[in-house]
Amino acid sequence: MPLPDRPLRRLARTAGGAVLAGTAVLATTTAAPGSGPAAAPEPLRVQLLALSDLHGNLDPVSGAAGAVSVAGGSGRPVKVQAGGLPQMATLMDRARRGQEDSLTVGAGDLIGGSPLVSAAFHDEPTVEALETLGLDVTSVGHHEFDEGRAELRRMAHGGCHPEDGCAVPGERYDGADFPYLAANVTAQGGTGEPVLPPYWTTRLSNGERLGFIGLASRDTPSAVSAAGVRGLAFADEVQTIDRYARELDRQGVEAVVVLVHEGGARAGAAYDADCDAEGPGSALSGRIKRIAERATPKVDLIVSGHSHEPFVCEVTDPAGRQRTVTQAASFGRTFTEVRFAVDPESGDVVRSSVSARNRIVHTDTPEQPAVRRVVEKWRDRSAELADRPVGHIAGDLPGPGASGPETPLGDLIADARVAATRGQGARIALLDPGGMRADLTYTAQGKEGDGVVTYGEAFQVQPFGNRLVTMTLTGDQLLTALRQQVSGPNTAEPVFLQPSAGLRYTVDLSRKGPDRVRAGTVRVAGEPLRPARRYRVTVNSFLADGGDGFRVFRAGADRQTGTTDLAAFTHHLSEHSSPGRPLATPRADRVSFR
Repeated sequence: MPLPDRPLRRLARTAGGAVLAGTAVLATTTAAPGSGPAAAPEPLRVQLLALSDLHGNLDPVSGAAGAVSVAGGSGRPVKVQAGGLPQMATLMDRARRGQEDSLTVGAGDLIGGSPLVSAAFHDEPTVEALETLGLDVTSVGHHEFDEGRAELRRMAHGGCHPEDGCAVPGERYDGADFPYLAANVTAQGGTGEPVLPPYWTTRLSNGERLGFIGLASRDTPSAVSAAGVRGLAFADEVQTIDRYARELDRQGVEAVVVLVHEGGARAGAAYDADCDAEGPGSALSGRIKRIAERATPKVDLIVSGHSHEPFVCEVTDPAGRQRTVTQAASFGRTFTEVRFAVDPESGDVVRSSVSARNRIVHTDTPEQPAVRRVVEKWRDRSAELADRPVGHIAGDLPGPGASGPETPLGDLIADARVAATRGQGARIALLDPGGMRADLTYTAQGKEGDGVVTYGEAFQVQPFGNRLVTMTLTGDQLLTALRQQVSGPNTAEPVFLQPSAGLRYTVDLSRKGPDRVRAGTVRVAGEPLRPARRYRVTVNSFLADGGDGFRVFRAGADRQTGTTDLAAFTHHLSEHSSPGRPLATPRADRVSFR
């Protein structure tokens, strides 16, 4: 059921940064007796501050994965480190000054895949920090479903974890004070009503109503573990948006914003590259563009997530009008500031007034005291485990921040998986790139010395706790898996698996579709791939269930489930490195691209 209409929460901050919730005062225009007719009311100015894909990163992420590309003086992009929720809170406080009607919104994946400081307590720290920052409403994303529907409802409504109990002994978690929206997520075989509210409305200071429809990508089942979305259905985004926009229209809500966890990419390396230099939406690609082109014109603005790409673009809606589509970068590196006017006569957004810009959260920004205290509280509780050394590296190990599809960190993790499952006959292993969430950097992070890898850093790289599954594939099936990287759902945006040392092959980018992976180039342990030979292959449970479009893994035979991905990684680090013998950086040359 939709949430009841409620006044806009006013965010008054004390000198110490504490958030005080109050109630909006509705402004009216009244003419004095004998003074003639009242002047026409001015358009109401509204501000939205938007973030997405935080993934519980309360602190800045190290390495290239925590950097933002900025256009340098020479025209070449320059990387700057960014992130930190206390730093973001400071910048948001500054942006809100003088803005009576300001809301802070999310577009999903604010939790899930989180570092240890949040994940150790089932992301309750991130929810508390977001409450303190002033989040008003958010859509769900893929990773809000990592631990299943029941856990998502607990995050929204409160209660202690059914297995691990209360994060703070004797203190019941009280749920989020902002609503989670999931307009297109329903129970299979149920009534068709969403499992969480489909929309939320608020009253602005002039009495007009502003509505938010929140939804996840219809492809969520292919992006998270099968257990997390079992029993759930994810409807088409455009059909869902149109349905609830009509419902809001019947209620008299003319100003409508969509928060959708579905993204795309835009051309230009710099975070604020002009998306519309050659016409509206010319540099935007991906499913979010198609959604924005097809969704009802009743929607005035679309705030997106999922692809971790910062952009501000204009897309032509079905009525031929320009509609702004935005996305902030991931991990708290940027937030989007959107401003627009609401017509006091119609109650609708004045499309021509919409402006938006992504703002970098520089790491040297002063930390907002209230959010800093929340982060420090949970960091102290996880410090003993997080600071434990588990290995040593000789240099940076780029993963998500690497420059190419195959990464040094991905190769190391795949090798660790083979080592952990060799007793089950594993000869090779494959890692989905989304399964590694951060780089490993050589430079000291916090208390440890250079080259030391702590448990907290390893956890940040492999936070999902997926089980490793070793299966038997024929040579034909293994070739199919490699070709599914560049075909089917992955045709437009290839998903390159990270290979262990026993696997080599060539990708010919001049070809199209599955033929880009050339069969004659595939080698296993130095020998040509044989179609009928049986190979023992290790993947995580996400891939084993067909995640990311790799359906062939579902057909794997003789399955054996073993340790977790994180346990395999930390064990490999501890067994194969020491202060005097750190791990060298792999060359990432197992796949040839030409």
